[in-house]
Amino acid sequence: MPQQSAPTGATRSAPDRLLAVLAAFDHDHPALSLTDISRRAGLTLTTAHRLVGALTEWGALERDPSGVYHVGLRLWEVAALAPRGLALRQIALPYLEDLYEATHENVQLAVRDGDEVVYIEWLSGRSAVGVHIRVGARWPLHATGVGLALLAHGDPSSQEAYCQAPLASFTPYTIIDGPRLRRVLAEVRRTGVAVSSRQVTEDALSVAAPVRGPGGAVVAAVSVVVPQAGAQVPVLTPAVRVAARGISRALGWRPDEPRRGSLIPGRGTAPS
Repeated sequence: MPQQSAPTGATRSAPDRLLAVLAAFDHDHPALSLTDISRRAGLTLTTAHRLVGALTEWGALERDPSGVYHVGLRLWEVAALAPRGLALRQIALPYLEDLYEATHENVQLAVRDGDEVVYIEWLSGRSAVGVHIRVGARWPLHATGVGLALLAHGDPSSQEAYCQAPLASFTPYTIIDGPRLRRVLAEVRRTGVAVSSRQVTEDALSVAAPVRGPGGAVVAAVSVVVPQAGAQVPVLTPAVRVAARGISRALGWRPDEPRRGSLIPGRGTAPS
């Protein structure tokens, strides 16, 4: 059967073309000319001009004096309504700050989106180990502490599908073996914390714990990232657990109540 070609700009629906314009922007491309948007979105210059104009008028995009476009504040206003974004961050921030004060290391809060972890908050210490993380950054679940904590508490079918899929490698220590990943996830569920050592960079280690929503389902994960050399996991673990438990209680989780579906929507948040 012949392979079907991807839809061209002319055959894509109007919503698809509009979303393609927004998707042209990312962390590596935060500012784009109209020509850049046209090329990255796979649209003709005329179509891109029309859509960019509509988005700029609405406030989703902003045009600076040099003619370059940036994401507009109107999108930030809309994104702030996401319960797994700014709302969760505001609830969690006092506990993240406490964890930072206790460790003076990098502190992170993340949620799951499909097979990736998305960071929604990050507190960095001045002398803390360098990390390839920023708010909005995405990484594969298996390569980070927060990702392992989230994956371990997802539904079994999604875990198995993830373990059977190819696993991206970033260092010689990244988990790229399905059976090994299954063992790691079982250990995360047993201990209540995830330890990720040298998986993204060879000088960093993270300790993460799951954050639960009102019904007991895991909706996020919090972690501290420290230099791998000399890392004291037994010392870090209680602090991370306290932060995760505090955020969970602030979200309405009560450990003595039966678990039910999460009130915070999101993929991969089945009760564990």
